Amino acid sequence: MEGANHMMQLHNLRPRPGARHRVKRLGCGESSGHGKTSGKGHKGQKARSGGSIRLGFEGGQMPLIRRLPKRGFNNAAFRKHYAVINVSDLNAFEAGTVVNEQLLRESNLIRGDFVGVKVLGDGEVKHELKVQVDKISTSAREKIEKAGGTITLRGARRIGKSEADNASSGAESDAAVAKARPRAKKTKSRKKKSE
Repeated sequence: MEGANHMMQLHNLRPRPGARHRVKRLGCGESSGHGKTSGKGHKGQKARSGGSIRLGFEGGQMPLIRRLPKRGFNNAAFRKHYAVINVSDLNAFEAGTVVNEQLLRESNLIRGDFVGVKVLGDGEVKHELKVQVDKISTSAREKIEKAGGTITLRGARRIGKSEADNASSGAESDAAVAKARPRAKKTKSRKKKSE
């Protein structure tokens, strides 16, 4: 029966003696039990309440991370940054409006420096619009076309008529050359067989 009285139960659970100790109270004066400055030294930024120094700061000396040379390739300098708007943002314009980069800038929907404008499919379009952008997601395209709107990608529009004609004639000539090449190969193979 005596063993049962000393049995461990929820109401008498305690940590082992010496396992817990009082936390050192930094900068709380002589009453803290650790002396006047209490582990914070004498004055200065690190002795103040809330005062701290950022990681890597070396007191104004040129830090190690800036003394070491840069190595390797970083694609950040070559990344193309697009201004992003959602389909729901287009509801600010009336039906039949031509929505392009200039109009979006004037309405403060996009700002800053970027390569082009991209439309994403978050939200719904309430009426038809003529959208002229550089990129568009599949869902955004479906929603705009479902509302009766049209989409023009500016990358395709940049080619002039004369350039397009030259490109088509060049494609025809390439196709003609491609047709001629297999014939030349066949004649070579026949010659080899006859030899």
